[in-house]
Amino acid sequence: MPAQHIALVTETFPPEINGVAGTLGNLCRELARRGHRLTIIRPSQRNEPPRGHTPLFGERTLHVRGLPLPGYPELRFGLGARCRLRRLWRHSPPDAVYVATQGPLGWSAAAVSKELGIRCLSGFHTNFHQYSSYYRAGFLEPLIRRYLVAFHNRTGGTLAPTTGLCQQLANWGIRNTHRWSRGVDSQLFSPERRSRTFRKQWGADDAPVVLYVGRLAAEKNLMQAVTTFERLRDCHPSARFVLVGDGPMRQSLEQAHPEFIFRGARRGQDLARHFASADIFLFPSESDTFGNVVTEALASGLAVVAFDQAAAREHIRNRVNGMKVAPGDAEGFTTAALELADRPGLRRQIGDNARAHAETLDWSVLAERFEQVLLGPTEEAARHESATPVAGIHPY
Repeated sequence: MPAQHIALVTETFPPEINGVAGTLGNLCRELARRGHRLTIIRPSQRNEPPRGHTPLFGERTLHVRGLPLPGYPELRFGLGARCRLRRLWRHSPPDAVYVATQGPLGWSAAAVSKELGIRCLSGFHTNFHQYSSYYRAGFLEPLIRRYLVAFHNRTGGTLAPTTGLCQQLANWGIRNTHRWSRGVDSQLFSPERRSRTFRKQWGADDAPVVLYVGRLAAEKNLMQAVTTFERLRDCHPSARFVLVGDGPMRQSLEQAHPEFIFRGARRGQDLARHFASADIFLFPSESDTFGNVVTEALASGLAVVAFDQAAAREHIRNRVNGMKVAPGDAEGFTTAALELADRPGLRRQIGDNARAHAETLDWSVLAERFEQVLLGPTEEAARHESATPVAGIHPY
């Protein structure tokens, strides 16, 4: 496909550490390799250098005004920028726009794209409607959902990471949903990065190391992981629990559990070594749209325990390359982790199978699929040309 100019509108981007930033970083790296010109439109973040971060993929960055995101003070959401985008895109329109986040900035980008006839797709990366219940604002969920439907239907289509989520969005009334999954860098995340030094620092020796990677926050169902480890430690007193990440629950958890090992936010090879140096990975979240850390754990050769949804539903075969239980089955989640701790042979076999599966999830393939659905024939043209969907993209 000829190189084109793609504008990505987002509230978060590398070097920030979260699932959306990680996904966009991997996508942009591959799009740049394919020759596309990229413009990132986003708010400046807290502690960002005055001239912004050094471009990672040769991208141009346009900064807009922003305010702190409630519940996520380290991030800022972009304010509306309709007039600025209209002036910019009238003079130099991109070939296509991808709106990754659904705040006022994203609404402006979708509106101006529609006004100027620029191709525009949106992404459903975060279940913000569910998060409201974790912050005593569950009464807002129906209102947030209506906003999301209106937002996504202003664009030409919506990309979501799993088949189940595509169906859910379609049931809400969001039109033209497409499955666009997630890849993993299986060269970075690899069992070969296992570190004896880390395990010695953690006092692990041959004891099982249980790992959690993610935001330390209520919406991640983190207390499920804590309860599971406490039960596991009753049978394996020398087991260790390592938590990588930061968030509003960190201080209270450190006070309540000084025996846990808190490693803060990590990135790159350092993060990969943390993954590879553990044995069991707990992913207790029931609110994530995907969970990139699941595929990173699979690539690292870990035995993953997760609820049967999002990334686990897409990529884990129960008791083959991971352990998954029905959503809401807290006891089943704990039982699965206990079995992995009790049976190191099963744990190693599952880890080997997990690694083999992760090696098939190449980001270059996912970038090609993204390129096809964003820059390929329009829905109307596609209906005239063929009834067959783009390979790997499933419209609903």
